[in-house]
Amino acid sequence: MRHARAARRYIITTALTGGTTALLVVAQAVLISRSVSPVITTRVPLSAVAPLVGLLALVVVARVLVLYAQEALAHRAASRTIIELRRQVLEHAATLGPRWLAGHGSDTATLLTRGLDDLEPYFTRYLPQLLLAATVTPLTCLVMLVQDVPSAIIVACTVPLVPIFMILIGRLTQRRSADRLLAMERLGGQVLDLLAGLPTLKALGREAGPAARVRQLGRAYSATTMRTLRVAFLSGAVLEFITTLSVAIIAVQVGFRLLFDRMDLTTALLVLMIAPEVYQPLRQVGFHFHASANGIAAANAVFEVLGTSAPEHGTAPAPDLARAVIEIEDLSVTARGAWAPSGLSATIRPGRLTVLTGPSGAGKTTATQVLLSLLDVDRGGVRVRTGGTATDLRDIDPATWWAQITWVPQRPIIVPGTVLTNVLGPEHTAGIDARQARNLPPLAESARTTGFDEVVSALPLGWSTPVGQGGLGLSVGQRQRLALTRALIRDAPLVVLDEPTAHLDATSEAHVLNGVEALRSDHHTVVAIAHRAALVAMADDVIEVASYPVPEDPLTSTTPSRASAPQPVSAVDAGAGGER
Repeated sequence: MRHARAARRYIITTALTGGTTALLVVAQAVLISRSVSPVITTRVPLSAVAPLVGLLALVVVARVLVLYAQEALAHRAASRTIIELRRQVLEHAATLGPRWLAGHGSDTATLLTRGLDDLEPYFTRYLPQLLLAATVTPLTCLVMLVQDVPSAIIVACTVPLVPIFMILIGRLTQRRSADRLLAMERLGGQVLDLLAGLPTLKALGREAGPAARVRQLGRAYSATTMRTLRVAFLSGAVLEFITTLSVAIIAVQVGFRLLFDRMDLTTALLVLMIAPEVYQPLRQVGFHFHASANGIAAANAVFEVLGTSAPEHGTAPAPDLARAVIEIEDLSVTARGAWAPSGLSATIRPGRLTVLTGPSGAGKTTATQVLLSLLDVDRGGVRVRTGGTATDLRDIDPATWWAQITWVPQRPIIVPGTVLTNVLGPEHTAGIDARQARNLPPLAESARTTGFDEVVSALPLGWSTPVGQGGLGLSVGQRQRLALTRALIRDAPLVVLDEPTAHLDATSEAHVLNGVEALRSDHHTVVAIAHRAALVAMADDVIEVASYPVPEDPLTSTTPSRASAPQPVSAVDAGAGGER
């Protein structure tokens, strides 16, 4: 109710339908008893009770309609609630940043795909019965008390047994459900990791190695699921036995009292009709409790993600990055037992190509994540200076900051669709076909600059050629050229490139370098991570990034001074005439 608006509306509606159902149940029992009793005792003609029979038919139809409406609302509310929670988890996971996703990405993916599906039976089965137990059972008990006190006493003594056994069995079911969700997350995470690394494993001839581990996790998931179902069946059998025995006790004492003329037939029939309805909602709550346990386990996992504190961001609007100077001062971030980067200080000036170099693990990608306002720093900071005004990056609203940045990662973000849609975006391709796309001046010029026009001409359908998730259907070099073409068209003041020439052959590298040069010539501020000499030689400024081991007690220690940490020596880059 706190996180999903659809759940709030559904619970209110279900409470109303539950109250209506309770009144209809009582009305049905009263009409049946008053219709049948005169026919049996005084042998009145059926025409005398025809109005009551007609009202009974209307009540039965009304119950069917209320049940149908409640079922339809339950399925809709379940779907809407799952959609809302998925959206919130995705948005919150994005705000938590790449460092959190690196450690929880697989579990979160499994939760969003399979785990949240367990909420549907919770909404469609368990929750309606729970609300019926809160409305039908009290009302029928009240009717029982008014009509027959001895039967009401039996109900008062036996009804508490149902929740007692539900608690005893339910705690075990909850634990089993939590184990099942954990096993499902482990299996999902293992499969996702295996799929991501399958090309590497296949290249090394080790693709059959993880199969045993996946089978083991699959068997563990099947075993935990079966244990949960066994407990669910046990709880259903126990609750069925208790409620059936309770109704039987009421029926026996009513039969003896009728035998000795201590009770009239109308009241006896009413009591016998009401007694099963007293226990039915509670029995159904226990029967569907495994659905509740699975749903609550998934919901708790969602709430754990949503309860994780996100980094705080400022609200100040970002300055114009086309004129801004970005100053990095003594930047240090802890990662894998080291400061990476360690004590990084540099200046990124507008309209220049700045390259970050250094050994693997030095913190180059981390430094760019800080520049992208995706990661908090542990020491130091980043300032954005325009004229005489300097603004700390932590005080800037990320939305206004990201609006001026184009990020090209090592694996460009390419979604299923056409090549044209991935370059221009779906909002700019409505009504544009491949022939019109070739005549768009910005698109044609950008594609020629990056060499992507050669790629498009070789594709079977040109700009209309469909591509899969992650650029399936394009080579690594073609994906990079697509991403650079997209960056040129977007015309953002700051462009951040994460090793754009990695894993490329000489021809593809030349095209990518042409794209980078075009960005710089168009007065973009370009920040790139590079290992290859060709891109480093093009740079106006080269920043060397170094890491430093974290002391044993980082909470009481300070960032290593620049004198103690390994530092680069100032030099002039002969290839580009820039500064190092």
